[in-house]
Amino acid sequence: MVGTNVVADADPGTGEGRPGPEKAANAVTLTVTNKQQLAEGVVSVTLARPDGGRLPDWTPGSHIDLVLPDGTVRQYSLCGDRWDAHTYRIAVLREPAGRGGSAYVHDRLRAGDRVGVGGPRNHFPLAPSESYVFIAGGIGITPLLPMVRQAELLGADWQLLYGGRSRASMAFRDELVAAYGERVHVVPQDELGLLDLNACLGTPRADTKVYCCGPAPLLAAVEDACASWAPYALRTERFTAGDQAAPVRDGAFEVELRRSGRAVTVTPGISVLEAVRVAGVDVLSSCEQGTCGTCLTPVLDGQPDHRDSILTDHQRAANDCMFVCVSRSCGDRLVLDL
Repeated sequence: MVGTNVVADADPGTGEGRPGPEKAANAVTLTVTNKQQLAEGVVSVTLARPDGGRLPDWTPGSHIDLVLPDGTVRQYSLCGDRWDAHTYRIAVLREPAGRGGSAYVHDRLRAGDRVGVGGPRNHFPLAPSESYVFIAGGIGITPLLPMVRQAELLGADWQLLYGGRSRASMAFRDELVAAYGERVHVVPQDELGLLDLNACLGTPRADTKVYCCGPAPLLAAVEDACASWAPYALRTERFTAGDQAAPVRDGAFEVELRRSGRAVTVTPGISVLEAVRVAGVDVLSSCEQGTCGTCLTPVLDGQPDHRDSILTDHQRAANDCMFVCVSRSCGDRLVLDL
């Protein structure tokens, strides 16, 4: 069994972010203190409180909601120094086929601009292990960068396989090689082809955990290579939703919004998120594919039909939360803490 978590760093999804910074759950207003070109198509953005105060702590694998000045909401992995209590750093890949979030960051966001920031949240935590294999594809290096630093700090045995289209497109490449030397294997596809996964993963190791983030073909290849590994040895983070089975229930169901004192009927073809919004209850969302984690909602009663690409089997079995952008109901009724 493969453990899968998803955070969509690279302008994923099909729906535009709606709420502005003041509507983001637990959002704070931060200032862009620095913007830097890291590689072809990749910029870094450093954020801090306007008063220079302390920011919430975070752990390797965490991401934030970035609420841009035009109201667009996107998620990006934190890839700076987690011991720096006063700044956050993210890296943003320009997505020509995206919905405009990455283009805004690249073309319009400037030092001194104010943005809303929600989180941090971590759906991709680094579990304790004696040994790690980190595998990154392109901008998938961002959540793995703090993991590498943490593994080194703890004295774990680790190696990083980092693939990309070309050397020029691979952010943090020089920084990683300079800091860690031969533990970092940089594989530009235009020079060396694809990552040799069989050489690294062909023999299962009981004391090793594998962390991978990148495009879907890389994740599929890594999952195949780890098929004979122990359950949950592999943890992945996706940019887009994985394949889903057909819904458990074809018909309509009722959703009670306990805090709002309202009830809505969710009909086929309409998401819980859409039905809730029609009822006048605003829920922050971004990807609307069940990949980013923004619309996580507590479930008070009923059994959700989980259709996200984030929760583990254990978390799904608890039935105490759901992602309302894609998940539905197994029964006639759900009660949500909204």
